[in-house]
Amino acid sequence: MLQLAEFFPGYPSRLWHLAKQMGVNYAVGPLPKEDHGMKPWDYMNLVQMKQRFADFGLNLQVIESAPETNRIKLGLPGRDEEIDIMCQFITNMGAAGISVLCYNFMAQFNWFRTSTTIRTRGGALVSGYDHALLANAPLTEAGIVSEDQLWEHLKYYLERIVPVAEKAKVRLALHPDDPPISPIRGVSRILRSSDALQKAIDLVPSEYSGITLCQGTLATAGEDIPTVIRKFAAQDKIFFVHFRDVRGTPEKFEETFHDDGKTDMLEAMKTYYEVGFQGPARPDHVPTMEGENNDNPGYELLGRLYGVGYIRGLMEAAAAGERERQIQLAELKV
Repeated sequence: MLQLAEFFPGYPSRLWHLAKQMGVNYAVGPLPKEDHGMKPWDYMNLVQMKQRFADFGLNLQVIESAPETNRIKLGLPGRDEEIDIMCQFITNMGAAGISVLCYNFMAQFNWFRTSTTIRTRGGALVSGYDHALLANAPLTEAGIVSEDQLWEHLKYYLERIVPVAEKAKVRLALHPDDPPISPIRGVSRILRSSDALQKAIDLVPSEYSGITLCQGTLATAGEDIPTVIRKFAAQDKIFFVHFRDVRGTPEKFEETFHDDGKTDMLEAMKTYYEVGFQGPARPDHVPTMEGENNDNPGYELLGRLYGVGYIRGLMEAAAAGERERQIQLAELKV
């Protein structure tokens, strides 16, 4: 069955306790902090973080962060040094027994929003994006970055890190570009659809190169989520799932509560069970709820609790539905 996970800070916190109380047993962790002279990607730093989770009863499955890679993405001098660090990082992850790296190829800035204070149901706060607000925005210091440049740089990068991931047995889970629109302030975005993700993982084919299926980003792009799940599950390329939802289009959208967006979330969960997905999935980009200060938009506490509870309910419903489906299939064979 799907492994319900949550994104945690690297040291025990209130979230660690609450997640265990809700029955969450799998962890998604950050890049460790530099500590006692150890670089974030050093083996012992990774081992110690993994053991902190293990001693608390949490199985660290995914690291969802990485050392600096902007020179790699932009093809700037110093990219080979950044790639060397990434190779050390992946090698040490494998040696430490951490099996999935969630990474992206969004140059110059990561996920991007024009607002983090949109009012949604009951006055909760969510993030959103309005492309019209950037019509007159200046270029970044990177200037114009074309899609062709990014595809060239991504191929160069994958040619270096995929063989390392194969040797380390670490699955590389590529996240789509968020928002799925191009360009933003002159910087192109190339991973805006399931077809683009397919093209990316086909650049350097490997059983260790796959995707993070971010439902919110692909739903924003207008994709049918169950269809996307089936497409990549058939290739065994779904390594990690961001289970979230939105309303709107790439030009203008906002995040939602898990039960208040455009996607049939029960149908999505049923599809994961239908295809036999057994990897980690976590709630993502949750609303900031009453009494919270919105210092960490998308990642405050109460919305996470709501998301975990909602997902657990969907999991039970989907598991029951899959059992019934299997019984019906068996009866047809008889």
